[in-house]
Amino acid sequence: MGEFGYAGKILRVDLSNGDSFEADTCDYTDRFLGGRGIAAKLFWDAVPPQTGAFDPENCLICATGPVTGFFGLAGCRWVICGKSPAREPEAFSYGNLGGKWGPALKYAGFDAAAVRGRAERPVYLYIHDGSAEIRDARALWGLSAFETADSIRAEIGKGVSVLSIGPAAENLVVFATALADGGASVSGGMGSIMGSKRLKAIAVSGDGRPRAAHPEKLQEIIALVKHTRSSTFNAPSPWAIPGLTRPENCYGCGVGCSRQSYAAEKGRRFKSFCQATGVYAGPSAGYSGKRNDVPLIATRLCDSYGLDTAVMASLISWLIDCYGQGLLTEEQTGLPLSSAGSVEFIKALTRKISLREGFGDILARGTLAAAETIGQKAKELTVKYVGARTNENKDYDPRLILTTALLLATEPRKPVGQLHAVSGNTLISWTSWARGDKGAFFSTDDLRTVADRFWGGAIAADFSTYEGKALAAKNVQDRSCAQESLVLCDVHWPMQVTSAGGPTGHVGDPTLESQVYSAISGRETSEQELCHVGERVLNLQRAVHLRDGWDGRSGDRILEYYFTSPLKKGEVFFNADAIMPGPEGKIISRLGAVLDGSKFEEMKSEYYLLRGWDADTGFPTGARLRVLGLGDIISDLETRGLVGV
Repeated sequence: MGEFGYAGKILRVDLSNGDSFEADTCDYTDRFLGGRGIAAKLFWDAVPPQTGAFDPENCLICATGPVTGFFGLAGCRWVICGKSPAREPEAFSYGNLGGKWGPALKYAGFDAAAVRGRAERPVYLYIHDGSAEIRDARALWGLSAFETADSIRAEIGKGVSVLSIGPAAENLVVFATALADGGASVSGGMGSIMGSKRLKAIAVSGDGRPRAAHPEKLQEIIALVKHTRSSTFNAPSPWAIPGLTRPENCYGCGVGCSRQSYAAEKGRRFKSFCQATGVYAGPSAGYSGKRNDVPLIATRLCDSYGLDTAVMASLISWLIDCYGQGLLTEEQTGLPLSSAGSVEFIKALTRKISLREGFGDILARGTLAAAETIGQKAKELTVKYVGARTNENKDYDPRLILTTALLLATEPRKPVGQLHAVSGNTLISWTSWARGDKGAFFSTDDLRTVADRFWGGAIAADFSTYEGKALAAKNVQDRSCAQESLVLCDVHWPMQVTSAGGPTGHVGDPTLESQVYSAISGRETSEQELCHVGERVLNLQRAVHLRDGWDGRSGDRILEYYFTSPLKKGEVFFNADAIMPGPEGKIISRLGAVLDGSKFEEMKSEYYLLRGWDADTGFPTGARLRVLGLGDIISDLETRGLVGV
């Protein structure tokens, strides 16, 4: 193992010629830590501008962080990054996932693996004990993600961790996923990048373990993390099904949440957790009139084929609506639309999309593109179901939560970690308290304290005004980019809410992330210094996007209906009445609200100025890039006219 917290090496593989070589992780850690930060730098260095998502020159980058492999911190996480096909125009994007695969990569001797090129025939990559092999995968092509992992384990051994794709990724469905151990899946179209490279899987195994510089201090922090968070997740899981599911933490978590698992299909355990479990719950209940296991079957089918459930959820509801309004027929689509909600329907739909059969080829491009094909009325119906330009479902609506508008506008996908930082346990906990729910503890005073300590000021917790939201968005992004470079789980981090209580009420410690990094790496780092790294990563991502054709200020946009369609009762899953804290903590309702277009543009201008970017263009300035330690990318941007003044 290399320096504290790291394996010490980065693996690079070119599938076109079979070459592989190593780079030293220490060349990247000072500026970018790991995870999303290192991935952004590897992409900047390796991928030519304007490369398409399915071009061989695109790079699929799997990266761990210094926290990966240390148990008890909700931090055995890792990221996958690359140029994604999931939006138009295509953009460098990312996904964060759990399971053992990320730690196993580090145990195998590598902090990251970057794969480019395209194999002549299907292959899989086997990384183990400091080496890598490219193996024939022709017999695996066409298998499901689960079947692929089983076949590779049968060949190599049960202890190997496998990242695999299903038929959806092989056929370049733009929202195809990749599946890792424990049902961990990555969204954002990352699976289809693997498919374009004819890379069926990446298997990893090894016996190395990362070392912490200050193990005793780390154990103290682990105990504090457990105390801060474990008591917050003692309510019954909404994903639990009596007699079927049981709690199951992600590999190495040590804290736990509401995640559940259950046994099915030859005893294999599958996840029951969060949005993925609800992908088909509404249609199923509407069809059968009762709760049953059909939604679980739907989730298994999506994972097996490799389909993003966040996209499928909105697509399914939109399809049903189109059929109900006479815009689509069973003859047109080849789908049993009259039995939507049944097992028959979800089996037919997932197969058609994954194999791009008939109408499935249109749906494989995503809901927004499919609606363009069908017509104006179908486009209008997407307003009810689609929340982002990458086709994901609606959840943390910007008409309710004003900071969401900037986060959606400036990120290449729905940035779930950032949305969780504002909404997740924070606003959801406050909403429960405001409704008077039994056991709710997170008050308006607590929320205002979070806003002051984490977001930049108590005014950020007043959702009657746009004031303070630009600073909140910047601070949330910077912290999130640092968090996803460490890499930590966004269900728990940042630890803003705790039921344990203390001198600051039910508000957590904003320095915990920097304490964790300091104990592991031995590099004493403050909260401000860690967020400075996050800001550097965000600016490098911005540079990548601009160089690839993102239109700066005009490219920072969200779906138009947020400005024209009033927020309706029940549109936000955790807050049907759209209650929010207003001035001085007064409870207000945002039912009927729309985003004000001029206020949104003013908020963008304020955000750019806070970032040290040019307010007219949205381009970073050379002065700010130098302050952030990114002077080495300025000349490239300058030659393209992408540096602000």
